[in-house]
Amino acid sequence: MAKVFNDENINEVIQSGKPVVVDFWAEWCGPCKAVSPIIDELAQEFDGKVEIGKYDVDEGGDFMVDHGIRNIPTILFFKDGELKDRNVGSISKDALKAKVEALL
Repeated sequence: MAKVFNDENINEVIQSGKPVVVDFWAEWCGPCKAVSPIIDELAQEFDGKVEIGKYDVDEGGDFMVDHGIRNIPTILFFKDGELKDRNVGSISKDALKAKVEALL
């Protein structure tokens, strides 16, 4: 299961040194619901190697604003504390997995 990210924990997770994948989503978002099971599967598959989690935009704040999140789903990919990639909109499991593997 994917972790739950929010303004209280996300910066610490990103600065931990591990690769991080952040899925910005909302309960009311249809495309987000399509991506959600893929995020959960990859969180299990990459457990211990990559921190993969979800950030609820309805509860979001500064982190979401700081990264210019205007559309969901948006997925950000961090490595060594820096933003390396961004995906806006739906994405297939194979394409998302390839982006996660690129962080390793």
